[in-house]
Amino acid sequence: MAKQLWHFVVHLRLHYQFFILSGGYLMGSLFVPDINWEQFWLQFLNVHVLLFGGATAYNSYWDKDEGPIGGLKSPPKMTKWMWTASLLIQFAGLLWAYQISFSYFIIYGVSFVLFWLYSTPHARWKGKPLLSLVAIGFSTGTNSFLLGYLAAGGENLGLQQGLTALGVGLIILSLYPASQIYQIKEDEKRGDVTFAMKYGLKAVQYFYTSLFLVGVILLTIFLYLEIEILGIIFWVLCMVSFSVLSFFIFRLKGKEEEYGVVMKIKFLASFGFVGFILATLVISNLI
Repeated sequence: MAKQLWHFVVHLRLHYQFFILSGGYLMGSLFVPDINWEQFWLQFLNVHVLLFGGATAYNSYWDKDEGPIGGLKSPPKMTKWMWTASLLIQFAGLLWAYQISFSYFIIYGVSFVLFWLYSTPHARWKGKPLLSLVAIGFSTGTNSFLLGYLAAGGENLGLQQGLTALGVGLIILSLYPASQIYQIKEDEKRGDVTFAMKYGLKAVQYFYTSLFLVGVILLTIFLYLEIEILGIIFWVLCMVSFSVLSFFIFRLKGKEEEYGVVMKIKFLASFGFVGFILATLVISNLI
């Protein structure tokens, strides 16, 4: 049983949640002048452990992957109780979210439902190229920013917050199809038709280019409106990152053995995003 518990924890992929998927949530705090730190960090755990971690474990149960997946090169096998546990921890997070505000509860709940639609065989949006983009773009992209903004103490959700959330969603979504390149054989076994499978490697590369640049432009504009120098620094760093990432992405051949390269690309992009936000938060509190 101890081994099974460890396997369940492994399938939460916490390193993946903290270092790759946390950028949107953390970005939300940059737009709140007086941050409620205790609430912000407690809800960070709620979102990234209970919601994202639970959703990842739920997805792993249905996928039953034997080859490498995002954040796990050799995923351990799952058992039936893990399916139940993955849903229970998400429900626990949803109840916790209700204590923050009704808006927070609704956004959290929308992500919960999208994750379910993404993985469950009753809908299986993961196996539908465009619906999978909708699920990932909103659940881990726009909604993560809005959850971070509200958890930090933000009160009003308007056009500015919506467009900023869109920018975050586009950046996070831009690299999503790249992670499907090395999983094509596994996806074919399940009967899933992913974006990478249907539209090909070139589409994945141009998808990244267009979404990443539009997302960066949106975020730069609103960061500049908050703090001018912050917007300028963000733009410069993103252009450097874009150049480096493009070098690797446009050299991909669409082979399964490129798992390591794709993971390095995602970690480089996401950890740079997260690092920039954390550095900004630290510096702003020291000044």
